[in-house]
Formats: sequence, C-alpha cells, structure tokens
Amino acid sequence: MEHAAVHAPAHADSVPALLFPALLLGLYAFAALRPRRAGRRWSPWRTLSFALGTALLGLALAPPVVAFAHADLRGHMLQHLLLGMFVPLGLVLGAPGTLLLRTLPIRATRILLAFLDSRPLRTLIHPLTALVLDIGGMYLLYLTPLFVLSAHDPLVHFLVHLHFLLSGYLFTWAIAGPDPTPHRPGPWLRLGVLFLGTALHATLGKLMYAYGFPRGTAHPPSEIRAAAQLMYYGGDVAELLLAIALFTLWFRRAPTRAFPGRIDDRHALPGSD
Repeated sequence: MEHAAVHAPAHADSVPALLFPALLLGLYAFAALRPRRAGRRWSPWRTLSFALGTALLGLALAPPVVAFAHADLRGHMLQHLLLGMFVPLGLVLGAPGTLLLRTLPIRATRILLAFLDSRPLRTLIHPLTALVLDIGGMYLLYLTPLFVLSAHDPLVHFLVHLHFLLSGYLFTWAIAGPDPTPHRPGPWLRLGVLFLGTALHATLGKLMYAYGFPRGTAHPPSEIRAAAQLMYYGGDVAELLLAIALFTLWFRRAPTRAFPGRIDDRHALPGSD
C-alpha cells in the first residue's frame, strides 16, 4: 500500500497529452511542405529525425509507459531518458529553428534573429548554462526530497517532466544544434561541455547505485540499483549519439569555420542539403 501511495499522480492525463507530439509533427510537416511548394528543398532526413523525436515523445507519454513509471523506478528512468535525452536529440536534429526562419515573413525573421542575439538569451543558450539547467536539475531531483514531492504532487510531477524535456532540448541544441545562431561558442568548447556533462551524468548514476538515491521512497534497493544502471548505460548511448551529431556538424561546416557566428550564410543553413 505504501508503494502505491507514493505514486499518487494519475496517468489518465497522459491520453490527452499524446495530442501534443501529434500537433508538433503536424506543424512541422506543414512548414516543411511550404518551401517545397516554393521550389526550395527541405531535407527528408531532417523531417525523419523530427518525426522520430515526436514518436519517442509519444512513447514516453503513452499510458502503459506512464503507468510503469508510476509503479516502478525503472519505468521513471525510462521516461527520464526518453524525455531528457532521446526525444530532444530527434527534435533538435530536425532543425525546427531553421525551418521556422524559412517559413516566417522576412520582417518576423529579423525580429526573431534580433531576439536570439539579445544578451539574456545568449546567456541562456550558452552550453555551460544549458549544462547547469540540465544536469543540475537531475542532481536536484534525485539527491534531494524533490523526487518524493513530485511523486505526491501532480503539479510538481508535471513540472519535473517538462523540465526534463526543455532542459534536455536546450542542452542538445547548445551542443549540436544545426540551427544557425549568432555568437555560438566554438566546437572545442561544446565538446568539452559534452564530456563534462557525460562525466556528471555517469557520476550521478553511480551515486544512486551506491547510496540508494532517491531516498524516502518505498522502492526496494534492487529496483533503485537497476534504475541507476539504466540511467548510466542509457545515458552513455544518448551522449554517444550526441557526440556523433556534434562531429558530423563540425566536419560538414569545416570550410566555413572562419565565420562561426554568421547566420546569413545560406550554405550553412541545414535542410538545404
């Protein structure tokens, strides 16, 4: 009874939540078709990547997965990996920002680019800031009573999962996002931040395995250790894929590295290949 009481949030709300990935994919497909009508080709690989990201998002929000996450820490960790690492990778590599820039009117595009070039936003999208928000949020959740609070409070539960998705997207985009952005740090810094994030993520998995975090739950130690192993090895796979994406982007743009901050170079815009 105690175990069931810890996971009070109902998972019935996940059914309408499935409309969100469908809406995302619909909007993306609509925007992707517009350049094609105007004679401008949009990469089918970008579309496939975004579709895969939305499919994984739908999987993470599917009622069976949500029920598994409420009943078992391994299910929660599966959701964590999907929402925070694999879904963002698929969405980011779909280059939705570039597609948006191609879809908006010229005046709206200039306003959006000016907003991206503002100092507060440049600070937010810096890889180090993204690292703190993403990995720091995980440490806060699993090493403090926040996890137990999220299990009892539906609003906190929702906000935690929203943070997983948004911070994971921000970190993935800051490291290997193909969308053009002004003042983007060089690839060496992004690679270093990725290595640091990988080490911190692995360390968190080891702390959970060795010391039984998160504490204060009814989960048995064997289940906590299994969840920690899933975090450790699943994170390795996601971070390897992110590293491959970074190196691919790095080598493809090697001829234009003399102008790393340029956002008006059409040859550097993804989706045109």
